[in-house]
Amino acid sequence: MSDVHPDTPASDALSPDALGGALRDIVEFVDQDGWDQPPMLFALVPTAALARSQPDLVDADDDSELSPIAQAPLPNPASAEDATAELERVLATTSWPPTVMGAALVQEITVVPPDEPTSEGRPGRVAAGALRDGRTLGLLQLRPEPGADPEAGIELLTHPDLAVELRTALAHTLDVDPAG
Repeated sequence: MSDVHPDTPASDALSPDALGGALRDIVEFVDQDGWDQPPMLFALVPTAALARSQPDLVDADDDSELSPIAQAPLPNPASAEDATAELERVLATTSWPPTVMGAALVQEITVVPPDEPTSEGRPGRVAAGALRDGRTLGLLQLRPEPGADPEAGIELLTHPDLAVELRTALAHTLDVDPAG
């Protein structure tokens, strides 16, 4: 995907919902394979540009602004310390061509309520993304409780302080200063 098209939209031409829509698509994609997966990195490419350069990759009825393109699977080291170090290494050495308007990463985490730091954590999945214009977003999906209705759909939560360091690292892969 190295073709640069002069009419590729700039990230500031994207709607305020473009990044959230792309992250939701990513969570739904990852959720199809269940839980206990390694982190996954995605390039976010304007769907219109992708449809022009690779029409077989885009459904005719796809009206999304950004299309997530999954990258090679990331390693899933046994220890949390090794996993963090590997993720930091990958993000520190990743850069994107101009056709990529954003980057996103989905990763399983353990969520501990801030007001109960000694309580047992609950498994979750964070999806974080950044755009070239500095916009960033983090979404959280909690792992459903055993016996939960599988048809209930995916509930995503957000907070301004969610995954700030990950969002910043993703922004740096795009050579931008995150606006937060």
